[in-house]
Amino acid sequence: MADSSPARTSKVSRYDRPDEMFFASCHEDILYNILRRLPAPSFASAACVCKTWHRISNQILSRPLMASALSLNPSPLDALLEVLEKVLSEPIRPHFAIVNVRSDHVLSIMLQHTAKRLGSTTLIIVSRSCGSIGRDASTGEVLEVQGGSDGVVLTVGFVPGLKVDAFPLRQPRQEPAMLDKLIMDIREFSASVSGQPVPVGIMIFGDGRYDLKQATEKLDYAMPMQTAIVGDEGGTFVYQTADKTRLLRSNSDHDYNDIAIALTFVRDSNNDHGFGEIKFHVALSEGILACGPIYKAASVRRINRATWLTAKREGSQEILDGERMLMDIDEEPGEIMDNCNLYIGVTKRRRYVIESSEAGFMESLSLHSIFRADEEYLYVEGHGIRTGDRFQFYSPDEALAFSTCDKVSASLERLNLGIPPTSVHQTVPTSASSSFQKEEVFGGYIFSCSARKYFSEPLQDTSPFIKNYPGMPLAGVFCAGEIGRRTSSLSDQNPDGAGSASLCSHVFSSIYLVMTYTPPAPREAEGWFTEEKK
Repeated sequence: MADSSPARTSKVSRYDRPDEMFFASCHEDILYNILRRLPAPSFASAACVCKTWHRISNQILSRPLMASALSLNPSPLDALLEVLEKVLSEPIRPHFAIVNVRSDHVLSIMLQHTAKRLGSTTLIIVSRSCGSIGRDASTGEVLEVQGGSDGVVLTVGFVPGLKVDAFPLRQPRQEPAMLDKLIMDIREFSASVSGQPVPVGIMIFGDGRYDLKQATEKLDYAMPMQTAIVGDEGGTFVYQTADKTRLLRSNSDHDYNDIAIALTFVRDSNNDHGFGEIKFHVALSEGILACGPIYKAASVRRINRATWLTAKREGSQEILDGERMLMDIDEEPGEIMDNCNLYIGVTKRRRYVIESSEAGFMESLSLHSIFRADEEYLYVEGHGIRTGDRFQFYSPDEALAFSTCDKVSASLERLNLGIPPTSVHQTVPTSASSSFQKEEVFGGYIFSCSARKYFSEPLQDTSPFIKNYPGMPLAGVFCAGEIGRRTSSLSDQNPDGAGSASLCSHVFSSIYLVMTYTPPAPREAEGWFTEEKK
């Protein structure tokens, strides 16, 4: 008897037939080409249509991106709209945004308008700087702009595989800054995300009304050398984070000020597969040289935001006032700039304790601007100098600025060619690799001294980036106090005579932050895309 039950049919894949697989492949290729041409807002909407579109969107944004633009429109709001349109004209998912403007009066307004376009939970920092560096939003031409009040630079970053957050440095009224809390906030964030208290990088934007030298020195001590540290200590800022409890500003209801904000990047251990590795490299072009004898502080008085001091020459017991010390400098061979451009570099050996951790020592060099000298004292800006500290005078040096700028360019050329460095990069330690992989540069940021006006040639400060990475997204600011930790990329330099002393707060220098990406091994990338398809 014939079986009268319904015939069983096996489940057939949608793309089992070769012609269907071919057309499906063509369809995805076409969709990929369409989606990658969409502006960022439309791209974000398209990624939500279905799983296929979402997967293809992830393939398009499988690598880190930095997008940046500069506008010199005299209207700050119109300039902001121009750079927003440019930066969001291509697919990107903003993990953070930095807006640099030239006026304090528009900071909050610029933050509101940027948040309206990028989202209320996007990490945004708006800072006022002394000048702007970036590519013109209309022409793509690289510009360095100082003077006047025009100029808005927007930088938006997409850094898959990293987590980004921002932590304020707060100072209660009539009390020291809460630096230990900032350090512990950064360490705890890094440990919770990456499993180790070692950030990839920290970008600091400070309030120029406060002296941040002692803060950067302790941060330098607290953070391992794998962490890149850069920034501008001399502006003003507002910010937005997803954690709204951090956004309380100083007013009648709060008895503190936010004197700096630390934009912090850490490796995300949950996304360690498939995204490759992002590294931060820091190079320095110095512009200041030591001159004259070495002194030891004999008496130190702290008055308001300044320090008054007398000193002895090393090996002598005679106490010298400010005028006598400047006479020593005048007798030095070579051209020394006027007193307005003179500094003292104080070598400090300090004991540091962070909350309940074991105490440790670090030797650092701190530069203090001289603003007056008379027959009683030498007057310098800032605090933190103690009786017995050794110091030397420092003066801007044009030849040094040129030579160190060339050395930065040479080190970036080696990085661009994939030549392994002779020492360790600024990066979080990862699994060892038997062969060196060339790193792809995806963005650069410059912090340059606003008083660094040696160069008769245009774009000299940006030339290391322009020569080595002609089409690379870049941005930057001119500062009134640039922050940057000396790294292995310029370890052969010792222009300031600091010896083993660490120097984190600079003058007359340019700090170059280079962001690189090493793609994942093919097997890792294949595994990530396979997961996305499930």
